[in-house]
Amino acid sequence: MIIQYKFPEDFWWGSATSATQIEGAAHEGGKGKNIWDYWYEIEPNRFFENVGPATTSDFYHRFKDDIKLMKEIGHNSFRLSISWSRLIPGGRGEINQEAVTFYNNVINELLANDIEPFVTLYHFDMPLELQNEGGWESRNVVEAYKEYAIQCFQLFGDRVKKWFTFNEPIVPVEGGYLYDFHYPNIVDFKKAAQVAYHTILAHAKAIEAFRTFNFADSKIGIVLNLTPTYPRSQNPFDVKAANICDLFFNRSFLDPAVLGEYPKELVEILREHGQLPVVGKGDLELIKQNTVDILGVNYYQPRRVKAKEYLPNPYSPFMPDWFFDYYEMPGRKMNPYRGWEIYEKGIYDIMINLKENYGNIECFISENGMGVQDEERFLKDGRIEDDYRIEFIKGHLKWLHKSIQEGCNVKGYHLWTFMDNWSWSNAYKNRYGFISVDLKTQKRTPKKSAYWFKTVVENNGF
Repeated sequence: MIIQYKFPEDFWWGSATSATQIEGAAHEGGKGKNIWDYWYEIEPNRFFENVGPATTSDFYHRFKDDIKLMKEIGHNSFRLSISWSRLIPGGRGEINQEAVTFYNNVINELLANDIEPFVTLYHFDMPLELQNEGGWESRNVVEAYKEYAIQCFQLFGDRVKKWFTFNEPIVPVEGGYLYDFHYPNIVDFKKAAQVAYHTILAHAKAIEAFRTFNFADSKIGIVLNLTPTYPRSQNPFDVKAANICDLFFNRSFLDPAVLGEYPKELVEILREHGQLPVVGKGDLELIKQNTVDILGVNYYQPRRVKAKEYLPNPYSPFMPDWFFDYYEMPGRKMNPYRGWEIYEKGIYDIMINLKENYGNIECFISENGMGVQDEERFLKDGRIEDDYRIEFIKGHLKWLHKSIQEGCNVKGYHLWTFMDNWSWSNAYKNRYGFISVDLKTQKRTPKKSAYWFKTVVENNGF
């Protein structure tokens, strides 16, 4: 077998997931409520087929077998998140010892199987009590997060060497405060800006605390969903629209996290429209001093925009979309189940941008994947033949490989996700895993892609 695409030595091969999406046991083991538990209680109709986060994929009870499967299909690394409301029910105060035992067992089991744990501190799951105080709108919640982060470093930092403060922090901003697809379903840009700003502040405080521990060989970073923005044409108005879109959705987190400061153009736009967040004394210096060691990049689809066709409605809430319209490129390749464009070159464009404009920061693909509905259609002799997923991964890995050849500092590739998991309001509508999960029996069955991935890892390429 000729390996055409060979990856660097010690490349991180694996997958990613989050606590709320796989653990289940939502009302067990002393866990407090988070915003997802609560939102499901009050509005189950907002979740696909009314499936909530109570059981999900039951990793809480089955992690040993699941980790064994990870090992079998070639994982040398795995990203998971800690549930804040499980570790510290209510978000402040007493540590829940049952949670400590659980996370210790998971980390130790991963290490025993030569799988390096990458740990995310926050993946969309705010403890309900803290959301009731205003969530990320509140500086007190920023302080509570810092204390939670310190507890995690103390408890698990002797074994966990890769930490991530937040996963896709733009998503709770978009979902919870602009476009109504996450709780608390507020539509208010000024609050959204405050939430985004406090998230970066919390992130910087966690990094500052982390560095006081002086862990040997440990790194801390953030995971951002970088969605490259392409203008419809090179017309200056289209280019400007794409630039503003990029400021809102990518650079609002990428610049402060990696460069330590906000893009001036973004600050100017917000100032002009009276949407700037409240900034505390010394905050900006703290952000400047506490940039990341490593960047996780989640990439699923591109964003294509054009200049606005019509002036914004003066009676509508201020929105990023005041500055651009979305554009559907003719002939684009689609994943019809998710309604997302598949554009493999986007992964390369992100990496070149990081190399040229962000100091070629050490990074890895922390999520990339393809969700497909009704995968049972592809069942053959008891196994899901997901050739479409293999093609999807291959296409992205080819472009990732090209970026590495051109000097980009890329250290790994994690698929979203290891096994079919619960997706926020989409529940189990689209399946993403290497491993299929039967929701009635919780039986795990590797898909064709799992075996393919194993050979990729064994050859460190394909």
